[in-house]
Amino acid sequence: MTRYAHAERGALCDTLLEVGPDVPTLCGSWTSAELLAHLIVREGRPDLAAGIFAAPLAGRTESAMTRLLAEHDFVDLVERLRQGPPKLHPARVPLVDEQMNLVEMFIHHEDVLRAQLGAPRRTISSEMTSALGDRLNIMARMLFRSAKGVDLALVTAKRRTKVGSGNGPVVEIHGRPGEILLFGFGRQAVAEVELIGPPDAVETVRTGSYEV
Repeated sequence: MTRYAHAERGALCDTLLEVGPDVPTLCGSWTSAELLAHLIVREGRPDLAAGIFAAPLAGRTESAMTRLLAEHDFVDLVERLRQGPPKLHPARVPLVDEQMNLVEMFIHHEDVLRAQLGAPRRTISSEMTSALGDRLNIMARMLFRSAKGVDLALVTAKRRTKVGSGNGPVVEIHGRPGEILLFGFGRQAVAEVELIGPPDAVETVRTGSYEV
């Protein structure tokens, strides 16, 4: 099988080396180095990464990231990320890696790329687009679960995925799978999508709070 998550990991690492440790990202106030630390802690120390999802534990996660950056060179950390998950990690299995890391690596790669003002959009291969489309289809209901009172139709060139109860006004989100994923991960400001539907419902979707 083609390992799209592995390829995207490598592409992200190449971009990190190109831009360096101090550029902004779309992850709040994080620099590229802090985003890198997040990815390494997430993968290598899931016990310390719990603060990503549980606010009371955020201090532990931030401390782990700060310590990692203080003790290691940026280039060395990039190469650690490039090497993939630690031994015995479930994502060492390619199929699990696709499920766990393809979207993670894609979103954070775009977080670095799109935070650089004036940077051109990269070209995503049709194969990669298809792989992202498969993940979008699986993740759609989780990503857009907070869109209350509105039904969604996620429309790509190959698929139409419905989200919602079927009782509300319908808003269609048109775009490439990667763009709809960015929208669903809270990057509405940079996601290249088109929203079609009743104006009030469109505004609800456009300004919604979406995140895993």
